[in-house]
Amino acid sequence: MNGPDLDEALWQAWKAMELPEGYRAEIIEGAIEVSPTGRFARSQVVNRLRDALTIYLKGSEYGAWNDTNVIHARRAWIPDGLVAPRDAELIEDEDGLGIKASALSMVVEGVSPGKRNQDRDRIRRRREYARAGTPVHVLIDDYDGQGAVTLFTGPAPTRPTGRTSTGSPTAPTSPSPRAPRRDS
Repeated sequence: MNGPDLDEALWQAWKAMELPEGYRAEIIEGAIEVSPTGRFARSQVVNRLRDALTIYLKGSEYGAWNDTNVIHARRAWIPDGLVAPRDAELIEDEDGLGIKASALSMVVEGVSPGKRNQDRDRIRRRREYARAGTPVHVLIDDYDGQGAVTLFTGPAPTRPTGRTSTGSPTAPTSPSPRAPRRDS
């Protein structure tokens, strides 16, 4: 990883960036990555999951979010979806730039087309979420040859792969170990 001076320089550069509409910038593993916003097909899948989570979490202290900066140790990510408490005082980072990674219960990522994007979504993001201690990471991958949903749980900074379970796409049964199951 980078030294503190480079991390601070990347952080300041990221905060000062002004991108054209349709692009986003993230700091992933010590580099600023600029990419277009998600394609329609990926957004459609992620939005369906977010809608299901919104219904499931209705009336709880948790909410389903998307298109939101997640901040951790001078890193910034924009997951396709996430679950976190609704209370801004519990989740907003100190600079008001996004949600603290420590507040996340779950992140959802859809894999983008292209080798570079797939490596970012499948490998680098997974390591970043693990380093931040994100308890649940759902990876929706339409580019693995068959289509798969992989669930990463129990990550730790020293073991960034966590435990996994892969299967075909299904409705979520429990959005997060931090969000209690509610009776209907």
